[in-house]
Amino acid sequence: MLSLEEKLAIVESFPELERKNVSLGRINFHYEDSAYDKKTVVYHLHPNGNGFVYAEYIKGYATDNKGLINIRDFSAEELRDIIEKSIHSLTGKTSKKLPKMDTEQQEEHWIDEDGHLLVVTFVEDLWYIYAGSNLDCAFETYEEVQEYLEEEGFNKK
Repeated sequence: MLSLEEKLAIVESFPELERKNVSLGRINFHYEDSAYDKKTVVYHLHPNGNGFVYAEYIKGYATDNKGLINIRDFSAEELRDIIEKSIHSLTGKTSKKLPKMDTEQQEEHWIDEDGHLLVVTFVEDLWYIYAGSNLDCAFETYEEVQEYLEEEGFNKK
């Protein structure tokens, strides 16, 4: 396990993070340029070496109900990697958030085996799914749209 000093050296190597001292000697690091309300990347880094990183938008990590993962036993490389991914996930510029549709194409049509049609559109950073003129749901990433539609038995037309 890395010591607090080792973890601090890694976290502080990211100039885009701002240190915020909190109670009981714990330290948070915020990403003030976050595209979301969420700004905390490193949460409650404790003198005993325990702490958390925000990873709600990062695939491959099991997070708690706040979107955090425990970094207590992370190696230096793992810690750098997760912090970099966390910052990137909060920029709003990740490749997952970019439209996969041709820029000329305004919508996609998805159909199920019963002939029900859903229309997918991308407007101002969100993907919308419509059933006729009714909004069915909205997602932040195209991957979420695909997963949802495939689980519901729809295929791209």
